[in-house]
Amino acid sequence: MKKTALVIMAAGIGSRFGKGIKQLAPVGPNGEIIMDYSIHDALEAGFNKVVFIIRKDIEEEFRQVIGDRIEKITEVAYAFQSLEDIPDGFIRPEERTKPWGTGQAVLAAKKVLDEPFAVINADDYYGKEAYVKVHDYLVSDQPSDGVLHICMAGFRLGNTLSDNGSVTRGICHIEEGVLTGVTETHDIFKTAKGAETRSEDGSVTELDTDNLVSMNMWGLTPEFMDTLEKGFADFLGSLNPGELKKEYLLPEMIDRLIKAGTARVDVLETLDTWFGVTYAADKEAVTEAFRDLVEKGVYPSNLYA
Repeated sequence: MKKTALVIMAAGIGSRFGKGIKQLAPVGPNGEIIMDYSIHDALEAGFNKVVFIIRKDIEEEFRQVIGDRIEKITEVAYAFQSLEDIPDGFIRPEERTKPWGTGQAVLAAKKVLDEPFAVINADDYYGKEAYVKVHDYLVSDQPSDGVLHICMAGFRLGNTLSDNGSVTRGICHIEEGVLTGVTETHDIFKTAKGAETRSEDGSVTELDTDNLVSMNMWGLTPEFMDTLEKGFADFLGSLNPGELKKEYLLPEMIDRLIKAGTARVDVLETLDTWFGVTYAADKEAVTEAFRDLVEKGVYPSNLYA
């Protein structure tokens, strides 16, 4: 069986969720957290390794809540995202207090990855279909044409909204199943008719809820890591004094590769409903959603029984 890894970005501070580590909030009937279900679905789809990207300061609690449990069922590795983890020749600005974003987070796992891998957010539930599609893509042969062949799970916008506030979504531009660009769209609200976004001047724009959006679920390769590493150095080298809070974001990096013609991103549409804990009030709805999935038999009442 070909080796494939699930890489989980769990280093986020989670300021919108309030106190506590939101990625570790119990939502299942037996105290399961969202990552339990993500890992369950990934292993079921054929992934056979899990890489946790975390902060060093939460390692002990993280291992207690989930890491030690997952080590009993599959291979596990850890990578640590750190503010100080930057390429040689660069110095961390004193004004910088947070890590450098999702691009740096994934890059932190370079030393523990030598197989194709999927990347997900720790606090997002993606459903089963996306894992199957991404896994099957990663184990299939791709052309050797000098272009990075990677993939992204595309979710219907209407299946990714929160009842408790606005969200930011990357609305995808697609031609013949291939991603041509992503428009980062802020302040998207769920409405009775569907969805709308509100600009700073108060104007409202209705959005097509069938549009596919990126939820930061990517299928990547070890070769991509070399490009990501070079891109991080280029990013740091391009920062101006007023941009010290700017982040090295994975979607923006991939968008640049697409525009440069050095990457092809195949979009794998999934009709599953995404949900996650963006706001503290989301936790109750997510808990209810998992209770419903268990009652329908999608998941056993105890994942580890």
